[in-house]
Amino acid sequence: MAALKEFSDLGAGFKIAALDLELRGAGNLLGGEQSGHIDAVGFELYTSMLDQAVRELKGEAAPEEEAIQLNLGLNIRIPVDFIQEENQRLRMYKRIAGVESESQLADVRSELQDRYGEPPLAVRNLLEYASLKLLAMRAGVTGIDRKREQVSVRFKQNASIDPERLMRFVALQKGAQFTPQGILKFVLKFSRADEVLAQLRTLLEQLVSAPADAVRAD
Repeated sequence: MAALKEFSDLGAGFKIAALDLELRGAGNLLGGEQSGHIDAVGFELYTSMLDQAVRELKGEAAPEEEAIQLNLGLNIRIPVDFIQEENQRLRMYKRIAGVESESQLADVRSELQDRYGEPPLAVRNLLEYASLKLLAMRAGVTGIDRKREQVSVRFKQNASIDPERLMRFVALQKGAQFTPQGILKFVLKFSRADEVLAQLRTLLEQLVSAPADAVRAD
């Protein structure tokens, strides 16, 4: 309740979630070590539930826009030894969560480096996560879930993907399938955060619609 009172402005849900992590200890944010509600529902859904709770307390209507849910099971936190001041960490979480373009994300990356030095791997993963989310939005993805080696990518009905490239991926990837509900399921045998993020980015970049001559050049 103290957090709700303190962070009652726009984006409060994310800040409350971040504060909750700081108070309880984030650890591996989406990994098996994390306990409590975040482990049960995933980071994205958890923060969106908190944001909804704040809006209800303030009597505000929820935004109509559908949020993208990326539940990847990765270490995507800002370590205390990188940004020691709590309010600055929360501010940076909010900045990264609120980026709407790659240029904005580049500005955040530059600010991090200018103010705090070379970002550690966990922070670079957080920035890559934000970049992947932007790419997913452009591609018409509504969610990506990763549980161990199993990955599910949910697409909108009007997603900006090339059907031929999608079918080619399904045909070549052992065990992959594309369901009538618009969900691409496949196995991803990588565990390191940077590898998982890189592989998912490559996949989405390959599936996004491109001019015919660009597709034939593959």
